[in-house]
Amino acid sequence: MTAVVVPDTGSRRAPTQFPFGPLTGDAGASADPVLVEIVQGSLASVEMEVETAIARTSRSPMIRDAHDFRAGIHDRRLRKLTGRSYSALVHPIAREFPIEEMREGDVFFHNDVYRSEGGIGHLPDLCVTVPVFAGPADDRRVVAFVQAFGHHDDIGGAVPGSMPSNATSVFSEGLMVPPIRLWDAGVPNRAALAIMTRNSRMPESLSADLDAECSACLMGARRLGELFDRYGVETVESCFDAIISRTTETYRREILGRIPVGTWTWEDYAEHDGVDEPKLHTQRITLTRTGPDDPDGERLILDFAGTSPQAKGPINHCGDYSDGVFLKKWLAPILRNLADSPERMAELDVNEGIVPLIEMRFPPPGTLLTPVFPAPTNARTFVILRLLGVLAGVVAKAVDGQMPADQETIRYTGVYGEDLEGRPYLMREVLGGGSGGRYYADGEDTIHVVPDSRNLPTEFTEARFPFLVESLSLAVDSGGPGEFRGGLGYEKHIRMLKNAHFMSIADRSILACWGVRGGKAGHPFQVVIDPDGPNEREVDALADAEPVAAGEVIRIRTTGGGGWGDPLAREPEAVVQDVVWRKVSPEAAFADYGVVLTGTLDDDTLAHDPAATITERAGRSAWSKADDAFFDRGPGYAALAAGAPHADVDRL
Repeated sequence: MTAVVVPDTGSRRAPTQFPFGPLTGDAGASADPVLVEIVQGSLASVEMEVETAIARTSRSPMIRDAHDFRAGIHDRRLRKLTGRSYSALVHPIAREFPIEEMREGDVFFHNDVYRSEGGIGHLPDLCVTVPVFAGPADDRRVVAFVQAFGHHDDIGGAVPGSMPSNATSVFSEGLMVPPIRLWDAGVPNRAALAIMTRNSRMPESLSADLDAECSACLMGARRLGELFDRYGVETVESCFDAIISRTTETYRREILGRIPVGTWTWEDYAEHDGVDEPKLHTQRITLTRTGPDDPDGERLILDFAGTSPQAKGPINHCGDYSDGVFLKKWLAPILRNLADSPERMAELDVNEGIVPLIEMRFPPPGTLLTPVFPAPTNARTFVILRLLGVLAGVVAKAVDGQMPADQETIRYTGVYGEDLEGRPYLMREVLGGGSGGRYYADGEDTIHVVPDSRNLPTEFTEARFPFLVESLSLAVDSGGPGEFRGGLGYEKHIRMLKNAHFMSIADRSILACWGVRGGKAGHPFQVVIDPDGPNEREVDALADAEPVAAGEVIRIRTTGGGGWGDPLAREPEAVVQDVVWRKVSPEAAFADYGVVLTGTLDDDTLAHDPAATITERAGRSAWSKADDAFFDRGPGYAALAAGAPHADVDRL
């Protein structure tokens, strides 16, 4: 096999003082495989118990109802052991507080983006970390960590919700707390808690949420300690090593082997930063798959050279810390799409075992991924979510499109003001959208990137806030056309009962979720206030305080996923079924898919004319891999790219 020459782009590795390494001399090779399964199941159970406790005892809608939080379990080498959901990092705690000086009952806290080693993306994400102790009474020591972090309602700053869309400095985004000891040997630091709640517009919710998270993690630490007490520290740590090593070998064998040796480049964009006029904020990945003859072994090298300079507004993400270890675990789930089957994909955990298989190289300081303090970061989802798509796109180039099309399944919308009794309120929701079509199936409708998250129940919001949810449905035609259609986004109508303000932190309102291998882009995000009324107006996707009068309706449409494959190759019967299910309109069935319908929906006679459909499709140009772009970005791209229909990197 010919060695691959890795391009020299001037990028550099991000240094770390926490090198990857096992706990035992044989990296878990001698661990009892049955006990490994027991320990792995116990870890998953403890993690789920922690999350369940938080959900049942927290107070804010974002944590309790939307479930925008997650827990994680890490060993004393700071390696994440569980793979059900992503989590923050223990690294900043271990950096500031020597492990040997920690005591039982300690709870550590931080939300400072620039001191989080890349694990915290914006200030509303508050993180608590609890050390786990085990061993004989005269030699109890730290053996693991239980951690939880989640998105909280308000941590201060310029606007309610602590996400000012036009921020130009992190100082306007809320209270920054570097790693601190929030509980000292079981005693809460009331002064620190008082400072945090005093800075919040929702102090009761914040206080209750922190109590829930601290208590749940302390409970999880006790549960995990019982595991060590039952089997012994050395035995359990050997199982930890085996869990990590098994993940490494599984991904090397089942995933890495499906990417050919070589180098590919692709890029995608955020469209606005809240300060400058909309433009293409580039995120680029040059992917190199090395071979077994490489001196550093088989791995994937992700080089982010070519990423745009840091934005004036809050879309920056601090990714270049600790060797990019957070980004490695954040991006790795995309690689699971290369598994043998969807069922096998669902079985693959993403834990620290993927870290040795991915090398990251970052551009110099001052880019979207390497911002310089105090650059704002509250809307960094525009970058880290886009990177999921960039990795999917560059891998798609390497594997002839055997990857899903694009999705954009998170955005923050909400309203705030005074309720009918004159009390201040803040309602925020993290609505999902459609996922991309796949080479074997349509995309999923209204999914969310945060595990187990959900839209707020209508019964709850109408009882607590001064508005009515008049409808919540799938957004017809929002999924990108394709042989396998993109999933649909939401359409939600909210009628205000009292004057209020609307807020939104969303991307993909100009640029759409891209289609691949002939598939078309989905429909973008859109908010319209008073649709079909005298004051109808479209609201920018980045909005802090859009006035909404009592009686006006807010119509929110979230993104549809991109399509996969040529729409003319979609089975006509599938298009007819889409129309019956109200996922595709009759007009789009003809315009996008070339299907000539017969009958009507009203009398259940809808069908298609096979001969007329064949004739109609024969008169249209089929997609060609040799002649056409491999990716379709939708009409919004040309608006920001001086009329260019696609980027140079969009061709194979």
